[in-house]
Amino acid sequence: MDKLLIVWSTAEIEVAKKMVLLYSSVILPRGYWDKAHLMIWGPSAKLLSENSELQEMLDRVKATGVELSCCVVCSDDYGVTEKLGSMGIEMVHTGEILTQALKEDWKVITF
Repeated sequence: MDKLLIVWSTAEIEVAKKMVLLYSSVILPRGYWDKAHLMIWGPSAKLLSENSELQEMLDRVKATGVELSCCVVCSDDYGVTEKLGSMGIEMVHTGEILTQALKEDWKVITF
């Protein structure tokens, strides 16, 4: 099974729109990967909580079946845990998911 973990940490809007969320929205429907997970970590959590266009793009990603998680430590620091959780994002300790993915031979890309 081909599995991809995307770690999104940048607060750059254009990277979010033109790479992270665009790619994430097509990878399962087009059959590029069998399973995919988008991890929101660090400054991307704050950016996502404040930007309605990115929130709409994330809704499209979620609708394709890509799993979503966010670093709860980061979201707590930014005061956005409740908002992101209400968007259907699992609030977790992302270091555990990243470590498990690396040990289980997932492909991992970071932005």
